[in-house]
Amino acid sequence: MGKDECKTMLDALNKVTACYRHLVIALGSTSDSQNLREELKKTRNKAQELAVANRTKLTTLLKDKSISKDDRAEYERLWVLFTSSMELLEVDMKRSLEIGQDFPLKVPTRHLIQTGMTGSTTTVAARAMSVQNMKYEADANIDTADLKELETEIAQVDQMMEEMEMKVQVAHWAVEAKQEAGAELKSTASVGNSSVGVISICEEEPKETVETETDMMKVFAGIIFTAVLLIAGILGYLVINL
Repeated sequence: MGKDECKTMLDALNKVTACYRHLVIALGSTSDSQNLREELKKTRNKAQELAVANRTKLTTLLKDKSISKDDRAEYERLWVLFTSSMELLEVDMKRSLEIGQDFPLKVPTRHLIQTGMTGSTTTVAARAMSVQNMKYEADANIDTADLKELETEIAQVDQMMEEMEMKVQVAHWAVEAKQEAGAELKSTASVGNSSVGVISICEEEPKETVETETDMMKVFAGIIFTAVLLIAGILGYLVINL
């Protein structure tokens, strides 16, 4: 039961951190808005709550001297996955702080960037918060007021990771993976279940359209080549007769 509970908690954390990354990508783009800033705040708070729960559970289990060797190996593997997720969260929080400082909304200092992203981020945030509809209630100055809180939270996450390393000694390089690298990307079921994207990027043109355009170019090139030969033949005829 302990392993299943840890896996469930870790999956929840991974889902929320993935959603947070999706939201951070929209910062500073034309999809940026006050709602996005509030979504970022709620999502990272949710991620930190889950991180504390994961840390508490895994720390308790790894300090238990009575667990079997196989169970310890599994908990250590989950611990490595957990710390990796925390490192990604910290990186994205720092990125959010930097972009948020460069692109204030209430008093813009520069134009938002047209990155090619379209659509609302509400569905991503709702998925992270496990709710049907997001409720927005932040003040109008959240774009600047939240930056101070974000700085504090980044320091807290950094401190928590340092404490984790002191409490639990797990050598990352000694933990063996249970599947090949990138195995989850090869699974169509995994892609379908873990998809969180609603922000769309301009898609590539369909293959049929590309092939049609290629055929048209070939026909056009053939016409031009034929015309050149025809003109050259006429000029040659005129030169000979003159």
